Amino acid sequence: MDHDLYPWSNIFDRPPVGWPGGKRVAVAVVISCEYFPLTPSDTPFRAPGHMQTAFPDYRHYTARDYGSRLGVPRLIEALAKAGVRASFAMNSRWAERYPDMTAEIVAAGHEIIAHSTDMNGTIATGLPEEAERALIAASLDGLEAATGTRPTAWLSIARSQSFNTPRLLVEAEVRTCLDWVNDELPYKMSTSAGSLINLPLNHELSDRQVIGTCQQSAASYAQQLRDACDWLAAEAQTSGGRMLPVHLTPYISALPYRIDAIDALFAELAARDDTWFATATEIVEASKV
Repeated sequence: MDHDLYPWSNIFDRPPVGWPGGKRVAVAVVISCEYFPLTPSDTPFRAPGHMQTAFPDYRHYTARDYGSRLGVPRLIEALAKAGVRASFAMNSRWAERYPDMTAEIVAAGHEIIAHSTDMNGTIATGLPEEAERALIAASLDGLEAATGTRPTAWLSIARSQSFNTPRLLVEAEVRTCLDWVNDELPYKMSTSAGSLINLPLNHELSDRQVIGTCQQSAASYAQQLRDACDWLAAEAQTSGGRMLPVHLTPYISALPYRIDAIDALFAELAARDDTWFATATEIVEASKV
């Protein structure tokens, strides 16, 4: 496996997972709440979606801010209309900059996942261990101060880790990360500091990949998620529960010509009798990994 974090495992050989109520597909909606500083640090690398043109890059800066000012409220409303809860992967500085929206997210029962400090807070091998440890702590401390609860789940920017990240997360009492994408169910990772559960948040099913990179429409993106749900539900009939990750970016999916497709998708998936919308932590707990 090129590492000793976990052994090889075939999903079809494992004991079947059962979701509450006999549901076949656990739908994990993760919404990124990101603050992009006007000047990127590029240390150790520039985050996807960061400023691009000569600084100050107000065009991209305000486009990202649009996602926070208008996009997040639209997605909160869409979730409320469908009667479902999600996980919000949040920069701690985003929580500080938007306290009213942060409070609304918490009050609605959504989960807060730590997503670094801001979009300059990237991680990769080469970042000194003490700097990475301090970055993780600053994110957790800031989110605890803003929400009243210390997150126990973590999503790295660009899902990028160093060789130290799993161990440092365990040392910081994080129980779940969403960085590794090589499965469709949670699985256990072992570090010298203890175990960590990875919940695979597949970037191939993210709006950044399908809409932003592949330049497909929101309607096409929604249809791909419906197709994925249908396939997973059929597979679950004989192989146990499956998980559908839906990773959304407010400045991409919540634009006025796209939000209708996302709104309709939430409603349709919630109306199915074989789906269970749940937070990342709820899915990990139900999987009994």
